[in-house]
Amino acid sequence: MYLGLDLGTSGVKAMLIDDEQKIIGSASAALDVSRPHPGWSEQDPADWCRAAEAAIEGLKQTHPQPLAAVRGIGLSGQMHGATLIDESDKVLRPSILWNDTRSFREAAALDGDPQFRALTGNIVFPGFTAPKLAWVRENEPEIFAKLRWVLLPKDYLRLWLTGEHISEMSDSAGTSWLDTGKRNWSESLLAATHLEERQMPDLVEGTDSAGTLRPELASRWGMGPGVVLAGGAGDNAASACGMGTVGEGQAFVSLGTSGVLFAANASYLPNPESAVHAFCHALPNTWHQMGVILSATDALNWHSGITGRSAAELTGELGDALKAPGSVTFLPYLSGERTPHNDAAIRGAFAGLGHESSRAALTQAVLEGVAFAIRDSLEALRAAGTTLNRVTAIGGGSRSRYWLKSIATALDLPVDLPADGDFGAAFGAARLGLIAATGADPVATCYAPATAETIAPDVSLVAAYEDAYQRYRRLYPAIKGATT
Repeated sequence: MYLGLDLGTSGVKAMLIDDEQKIIGSASAALDVSRPHPGWSEQDPADWCRAAEAAIEGLKQTHPQPLAAVRGIGLSGQMHGATLIDESDKVLRPSILWNDTRSFREAAALDGDPQFRALTGNIVFPGFTAPKLAWVRENEPEIFAKLRWVLLPKDYLRLWLTGEHISEMSDSAGTSWLDTGKRNWSESLLAATHLEERQMPDLVEGTDSAGTLRPELASRWGMGPGVVLAGGAGDNAASACGMGTVGEGQAFVSLGTSGVLFAANASYLPNPESAVHAFCHALPNTWHQMGVILSATDALNWHSGITGRSAAELTGELGDALKAPGSVTFLPYLSGERTPHNDAAIRGAFAGLGHESSRAALTQAVLEGVAFAIRDSLEALRAAGTTLNRVTAIGGGSRSRYWLKSIATALDLPVDLPADGDFGAAFGAARLGLIAATGADPVATCYAPATAETIAPDVSLVAAYEDAYQRYRRLYPAIKGATT
């Protein structure tokens, strides 16, 4: 058996698979996010360990014998989080998360240093790890002075699980400290943020062995000795491993808290000016490009909270048939935006409201706004040299057929739905655990699931969606500087 642990923003998921990659069981435990100031987003790393423990205990209650057969564990996690550790492995402050935008000034300053884009292949975004450390040095110097290790969220879980300070390429590529082409830490980029390579974890590939489970934890969970932990992956690369998106031209769209358009690449293809991420993949000698929007299902959940209706109720009011965009346009910039604007200060907006604008009209605009934001990422990928012919949809938002029809029509691309099963980050992490423990071939192991259904663009509405998308594009420059 092989265990995947996915540390998300809203919870930890544990998934157990056998050596035929059949899902044996899964369990989850919830996490909360602290927002002590506008634009801040933090979590206590101790809560990650408690949630992981709770998820594994949930599996133990229902699958005690399969847990005893676990030979490998893979880790997946929310990217970019700055987890600061002292000499004795004590956490110095709450971890600053991927969707925290407090360090936008520091990010702009680092991005002004040309070596960052040249070596990392990416803009220095406020959500990345390096500018957060620059912010801590400036605003919390007493904490910065005690700093011994900087760990990404899933790698703090690894420290708890194994006692090792280890990371891997896909997650580390989102720090702004990795030479992405060479797949190694850059001493010059670290020095630019007053850090040294000794303060970084050791680097392995996502498919490599990266420590063994501590005996006391193995005993507590009913596992045997010598359980191997894989290097693992950042959440999107792990999802790609779960989806089999590891070959040139393969792509998926993820509708989670954030939204992602992910394309696998056989070579390193940076183009930071397009605000597309160019990161290492979890498999050796592979890379990927990724457009990211900061609020996908988060936008619908916000709308749900405002209206007092569940997301399912809201989308249910729209019916099954896709509608032409109305007069209302929604910009989903609730916590800034990454691709293509790299703008931490921008905030969301409804435009075109009238007396006739119903709750359903606003819901439709929210779904379309996210679809158009993903279209922005598609255009940025095209500018970076990537051509896509179709995408596969994953994530909680993909349960809404209306939303998928809207996305297919906005992108003018067919959207595939995988056959029944969970092929997300926890499954991808479990696959990496299998590879690390057995030496199985990574590409053969990370095969794509069967396609259950393809949702085609609504050809009768493609032109109307194109007109609405162009209106959407005109709104960003119109409101820039007016929402802060």
